[in-house]
Amino acid sequence: MKRWLEIYTEQDRQVLGKSGMGSQQTFGQRPVFIIIDTNWRTLGPRGKEILDAMDTSRGACGASGWEAVKHAQRLLGACRDASIPVIFVTGDAITRVYQGRTSTKGQVGALNLAAEEMPEEIAPLPSELVIRKTRASGFFDTPLDNCLKSLKADCLLVAGNSTSGCVRASVIDAWSHGHTVFLVEECCYDRFELSHLVNLFDMNAKYADVISIDDALEHVAAHAGRQKVPAGRA
Repeated sequence: MKRWLEIYTEQDRQVLGKSGMGSQQTFGQRPVFIIIDTNWRTLGPRGKEILDAMDTSRGACGASGWEAVKHAQRLLGACRDASIPVIFVTGDAITRVYQGRTSTKGQVGALNLAAEEMPEEIAPLPSELVIRKTRASGFFDTPLDNCLKSLKADCLLVAGNSTSGCVRASVIDAWSHGHTVFLVEECCYDRFELSHLVNLFDMNAKYADVISIDDALEHVAAHAGRQKVPAGRA
């Protein structure tokens, strides 16, 4: 059983099933992969546990983030091979300095453009879209929804940081805009383990399907197979 199910009581799991909130959505024909805030600011130096990583970057998640990068790299490569569009969402460091803090607790530090960039394992290609945001959701005051509509996306694969913050805000906004969302568990990470688990459970019950990296790769492989079927043979 998944840990985000294990932490709940047996009655909670029964309520989930009886309510129908545990039902599964149908994976679409035009998926898009969105990677949210998987950048140096939320990762910190390689090989560091979270408390040590925070000495370099206060928002770093350390080892759990780098573990998510490994899985995101696999999924990113599969999506590129299958010609599935990839969109990166990260911070707009310059605008944020002028706009001020991004939460009631967070303070904007010194300008650091490099902190908002992605590590080389998942670095965007020159042809791939990078959306820069100043608030938690990748949809707030950005062209993300318009871009998804232009791509005719009918489902989203979502990865990134933090599960309880920017990922959750983006997933809820995606659902609010009518998108079908699949959250890839191993590709998400958070500073707080309990928040990570609780939000996986909660988003799975209300706004998305939480799927494994293996399930995500299977969906991508099936999509790639459909793309190779000659016209009239489907």
